[in-house]
Amino acid sequence: MNSAEFINIAASICPDRLAVICGEKRHTFAETEERVNRLANALLEMGIEKGERVAIVQVNCNRYVEAYYAAAKLGAIFVPLNCRARQSELKYMINTAEASTLFIGGRYVGLVNSMRSDLPTVRRYISLEGEQEGMLDYEELLSSSSPEAVGIEVEDEDPAMLMFTAGTTGLPKAVMLSHNSFCVYVLGNVEPPDPESEEVNLIAIPLFHVAGAQTMMASTYGGRTMVLPSQFDATEWLELVEKERVTRSVLVPTMLKRVIDHPDFHKYDLSSLQVITYGAAPMPLPVIEKAIGLLKHVSFINAFGQTETASTVTTLPPEDHIIEGTEAERQKKLRRLSSIGKAMDDTEVRVVDEAGNELPPGQVGEIAARGPRLMLGYWKAPEATARTIDKGGWLHTGDMGWMDEDGYFYLAGRATDMIIRGGENISPEEVEAVLCSHPSIEDAAVIGVPDEEWGERVRAVVVLKRGEKATDEEIIEFCRARLASYKKPESVVFVDRLLYSPLGKVLKREIREQYGKPSPKP
Repeated sequence: MNSAEFINIAASICPDRLAVICGEKRHTFAETEERVNRLANALLEMGIEKGERVAIVQVNCNRYVEAYYAAAKLGAIFVPLNCRARQSELKYMINTAEASTLFIGGRYVGLVNSMRSDLPTVRRYISLEGEQEGMLDYEELLSSSSPEAVGIEVEDEDPAMLMFTAGTTGLPKAVMLSHNSFCVYVLGNVEPPDPESEEVNLIAIPLFHVAGAQTMMASTYGGRTMVLPSQFDATEWLELVEKERVTRSVLVPTMLKRVIDHPDFHKYDLSSLQVITYGAAPMPLPVIEKAIGLLKHVSFINAFGQTETASTVTTLPPEDHIIEGTEAERQKKLRRLSSIGKAMDDTEVRVVDEAGNELPPGQVGEIAARGPRLMLGYWKAPEATARTIDKGGWLHTGDMGWMDEDGYFYLAGRATDMIIRGGENISPEEVEAVLCSHPSIEDAAVIGVPDEEWGERVRAVVVLKRGEKATDEEIIEFCRARLASYKKPESVVFVDRLLYSPLGKVLKREIREQYGKPSPKP
């Protein structure tokens, strides 16, 4: 099934229901379907063919949704780019995907123009917000194109998206996700639109994240109105829940903490809210306990997955967030709150040792998953694909964990040393490479430090060259100028030397044990 069918299904069942609310823009499902058809026809007339890569750099908005479904109708491969990335990162991703077409949000026009000469495969630039010199205008394309449906044959296993994920080598890898990757999840977990019942989904996570893409498609197929703020702000989130009578939302732990810690939290009417799904990073137990206490009428769901698994593979359902019963039952429920739940019905999940053998309950190993939603592989990277998906079809997630006797999975760190800050993956190697380019730094290791608000914060453990001096503020500023803001170290520890194994590998575990404790709060 082509995932673009989701918009057709919703438009046929509830055509007059609002599909998207984005600022002052409000479009019904029928209007959205027509806009998608017009854009698809415009792209077709430009010569865009099946399998061609169509990229976008923009914050969440209605045109983002339209661009995905239009590309999907043509069998083109959609490439959502992290709009927080720096120029060098964007350039790498666009060129790796060999994108022929680039949709550009207004705030990114200058950035894209500054690197156009370094994007040899891009032949079409489309401005999403008004006329721009040397670019096609999005709304003009729609107004001059046919509203008729486009019929391009697309197979279940054809790629729908190339979604970039941070890699342990510092360079992001492009994950190939098929239409089936999304359709299996949506059709298995979401009811089609109910003409008599309306739901409103506030999507505050970026659409360039797999969880955002999955939520967008689930909302479309389910006939749920999508409320799309351009970026997350706790005050705006609370205002939108009250104003639009939001019934469900997806948040990363950092966002949920900011919502429940908001000084005016109790002033907002959140009575319409029914479901909050959280994930993308470990949830601190004090945060979810406080959230459950404040939002007693809300059902909470913990969803665990990654880009390579097309998002969710395990869930901790609402019933496991109800902390009641005998003292023994309460303690068991509290312990399970720190888990990532059980495997979903369409996915096998197990814990394996280094040889790939399944481990019994209670033993720590790597979490592996198998099922119909796994990635097709990494784009033009067969060796990396083979290292991640074994011959038995098991995808090795890189996350360490264990399973209890009841089938609940618990995380126990990562096989790789990836840092997850506020739901964003950060490769330590990338930050270390920047640190080691500092003229005063001899060696550096980067680790994640547990944090209630962000999940983890980035800490640099630095060895200075003999006779050199540098302050932590100077080093942080040095990194800020060379990395996306969220990747820069937020604290620096100076040491005489780093710990290495006999084979020359930095002993990250020992470094974390020595220097990985959170800084004292002021």
